[in-house]
Amino acid sequence: MQLPPKVTPRAFARLAEINAAEQGQALRVAVEGGGCSGFQYEIKLDQPAADDLVLEGAGERVIVDSVSLPFLSGATIDFSEELIGARFVIENPNASSSCGCGISFSM
Repeated sequence: MQLPPKVTPRAFARLAEINAAEQGQALRVAVEGGGCSGFQYEIKLDQPAADDLVLEGAGERVIVDSVSLPFLSGATIDFSEELIGARFVIENPNASSSCGCGISFSM
């Protein structure tokens, strides 16, 4: 059974800060082939397409395209601030391994 991804309140809050300057963009989370582990995440500001899953919270939107959705089933989209920098992160229960950068994974 395919579960929709979850978005943490911290990720929605960071998106709200970004959108104060970007005027209503949604955060697109997609999976593409490539990266050092086989698949990689693409995270960017975008507008929803007709077949996107739209996750809403705190007045903000996170969108996932229909092709990426099975790869992100049950995943959690969060925002992390660490000494090495701040970024959106994805905790993906479908990934069997990931590289050190956290952008690339395998299934």
